Amino acid sequence: MTIEATTAEPTTAEPTPRRSSGSSWLLCGGCGAMLYERRFARDGRVCPDCSWHAPMTIHQRLDLLLDADSAQPVDVPAIDGDPLEFTDTRPYRDRLRDARASTGLDEAAACARGTIDGNPVVVVVMDFRFLGGSLGATVGEVFTRAAELALRERTPLLTVTASGGARMQEGAIALMQMAKTSQALGQLDEAGILTVSLITDPTFGGVAASFATLADVIIAEPGARLGFAGRRVIEQTIHQSLPEDFQTAEFLLTHGVVDLISPRHELRANLARLLSVSSRRAGGIPRQAGRAGPVLVTDPELLPRRDAWESVRAARRLGRPTTLDYVDMILEDFTELRGDRMSADCPALVAGLGRLDGVPVAVLGTQKGHTADELRYRNFGMPTPAGYRKSARVMRLAAKLGLPVITLVDTAGAYPGVEAEEQAQAVAIAENLRLMAGLPVPVVAVVTGEGGSGGALALAFADRVLMCANAVYSVISAEGCAAILWKNPAAAPPAAAALRVDSRELLRLGVVDGVIPEPDGGADADPAGTAARLREALRGALADLLPLDQMNLVTRRRARFRQFGVAAPAPVTAPAPSGDARESQPDRNVEATR
Repeated sequence: MTIEATTAEPTTAEPTPRRSSGSSWLLCGGCGAMLYERRFARDGRVCPDCSWHAPMTIHQRLDLLLDADSAQPVDVPAIDGDPLEFTDTRPYRDRLRDARASTGLDEAAACARGTIDGNPVVVVVMDFRFLGGSLGATVGEVFTRAAELALRERTPLLTVTASGGARMQEGAIALMQMAKTSQALGQLDEAGILTVSLITDPTFGGVAASFATLADVIIAEPGARLGFAGRRVIEQTIHQSLPEDFQTAEFLLTHGVVDLISPRHELRANLARLLSVSSRRAGGIPRQAGRAGPVLVTDPELLPRRDAWESVRAARRLGRPTTLDYVDMILEDFTELRGDRMSADCPALVAGLGRLDGVPVAVLGTQKGHTADELRYRNFGMPTPAGYRKSARVMRLAAKLGLPVITLVDTAGAYPGVEAEEQAQAVAIAENLRLMAGLPVPVVAVVTGEGGSGGALALAFADRVLMCANAVYSVISAEGCAAILWKNPAAAPPAAAALRVDSRELLRLGVVDGVIPEPDGGADADPAGTAARLREALRGALADLLPLDQMNLVTRRRARFRQFGVAAPAPVTAPAPSGDARESQPDRNVEATR
């Protein structure tokens, strides 16, 4: 049966392997190659020639993802109702009966408990063979009960989707399942429980517009299609020519919708890393970092005086470690998350989850590069609005899961192009600042190279702000300042000195809380040594911040930034004993910020 007969959002039925005349051979649904059935099954039903990922049944999917013998089915009785007494070319009840007979399933989705590399998880798996994986009352109930089980047991929820959309034969009752399942995910958000969606081909309509895309992390199989309206509907309705890769996982990754594309042989490892960061296993995940040795310099008099322009030049050297370099050297189990879930993924900003010496953390950082090609691809480390929105998404996820946030800053500033202004660059930066001001988890920021203007500050509103010895941090680049005030870009060296951009001066001003010494010759001369010092500085900062409760964290962070530009604590004037009540309102506002 094609998907058009069963769903509200028509699309093309998914391809399946066709059996050749010999019983042990299949024809690939992607390239048409001959596939030996047993080898095809051992390879996870992936074609070795074209990497086409064939559909999987619910049982095949559970066997692929869960640890051996860990699956425990969760029984959700099928709802046999036919609320509309629906008949098209055949009665709906007959279609249900035939689907059950042909698939051996009660419905298009099933739920199970299990573990992935020892990490507990509740899994909902959909099967396209059952009426196109359409979302009806029973599928909605299966998902909702799974979410309620995950909530009770405080266990991550994984959903594997394969659907053409809402089930037309159940009318508005099927439509209501979109709200019902979305509401269930909202409760998991409130409880701080990780949700992961695995998109398989195809996922459309009501499923795509509800629980498939509301998860914290969205993983897609290669080539999987995801969208609200199918390609044919769009072409026939608005007569628009669409790209060849339209709605595929690769298209969606570029446009910021999915976090990563994972071939089947990597799925378990990718899922295990994500689950290990959030699972609350017996024995617990280490929540305390060990205290560091005396790595940080907190007294500016202990730092050598340096020429400010030389500091600028040192901060910009191409050999300095980038965010991804540091991630590779100091983190374990890192999973990069991509996309702003709106329109794009910004390569200039890296974000993801990992562990710092066992402590689960979220890491954000601007990314430049070491070669001309990488610099161009990474936009020279200048984030677009999509980059700041991606960072905000991951910070909200960190707040939900209770993970400390580490930011690594090395950027000349936010991208100043026309496209950035069209996409509200200023708004994206402002939203990040407001978000970080109230983030209920520890935040540690490190300026590792250039800290340029609001584009840098958008990642550095933190409880603890550190910088590397050769880094710089300023309201504007030295060249920009020289061009505006000196009317001569060549006056950058005196502008740098006037701006006091170097680590010694910034520590003296209280803009940063500590300076991480660099090895002789700078960070680029000894990246591993620099990374070791960075790790120790971060461990020490987290050791101080992790014991603090949310109220103390936020109050102290706001007080830290409240004092800039104030010679002494801001006075609090007692309310006037009489007169218009509005006269005392500013005083109450001042009190509320202290």
